[in-house]
Amino acid sequence: MAKYLRTSSISAELENLIRDARKELYIISPYLKLSDQVRELLNDKEREKVEVRIVFGKQELAPKEMSFLEELKYVRLYFSKNLHAKCYLNESKMIIASMNLYEFSQQNNREMGILIDTENEEDKKVYNDATKDIESMIHNSEDFSYVKAPQKTSQSEVKSNVISQSKPKTNFSNSKYKTTKELSQETGLSSRKINSTLVDKKLMYKKDDDWFTTKKGKEFGGIEKEGQYGRFVIWPDEIKTDIAE
Repeated sequence: MAKYLRTSSISAELENLIRDARKELYIISPYLKLSDQVRELLNDKEREKVEVRIVFGKQELAPKEMSFLEELKYVRLYFSKNLHAKCYLNESKMIIASMNLYEFSQQNNREMGILIDTENEEDKKVYNDATKDIESMIHNSEDFSYVKAPQKTSQSEVKSNVISQSKPKTNFSNSKYKTTKELSQETGLSSRKINSTLVDKKLMYKKDDDWFTTKKGKEFGGIEKEGQYGRFVIWPDEIKTDIAE
C-alpha cells in the first residue's frame, strides 16, 4: 500500500526513483530548478537512453535550465501554464507530493508526500489512474522540445512524423520565403512547435544558439541566414503543408 513520506524521505525516494528508471521518467513540477545532484542523475538517464518527460509551468525556465535540458536528446519539455501538481514517476513507482523539483523546497520547506509502488497490487489502480491524467496533461501542454528522443512509432503516427514520401519540389525560385515567426502567424502554431516539427522531420537542427538546415532540409528549400541574434533558417511558403500534417 502507499507509503507516507516526510520532507527528507521525499528527497531520498525521489533520488531513488530517478536512479531506478530504466525505460521512462516523468517529472511534473510547476517550478523547475535543478540541483547539481538532479543534473547528474539526468545525465545518467541520458547515457542509459531513458525517455524523460518534464512538464513545468507558472513561468518559463531560466536560460541555465533550458540550455542544460536542450542538450539532452532523450528529454522532452512541456509547458502547462495552469500546472500546480507535483508528481514524479518511473515505470513502476510514483511520488505525489507538495514538493517542487526546486532546490529551496528540498532544503528549507516542510513537505508531505505519498509513494506509490506497483509491486503492491493495491497501488496499481492509483498509479494507472494518475498516468492517464498525466497523458492528458502532456497532450494539452505546449511542446518546448527542440530535439526529440528517438521513439517507437505506431502506424497511425507515421503520417504525422514523416514528411511526404513524394520527391520535394526542387525549384523554389518563385516561392515566398518565411521566417519561423511568419509561419507561426500564418499557421496558428507556436514558433516552438514549428521548430520542434522541423527538427522531428530532420529538416534542421540547433547547435548552441544557431539553427542550421540538414541536407534534407535544403532539398525542401531551407536557407540559412545570419541575423542580429545569430543564424536562422527561412523556408518556402510550401513548407506550411508539411508542418500542418
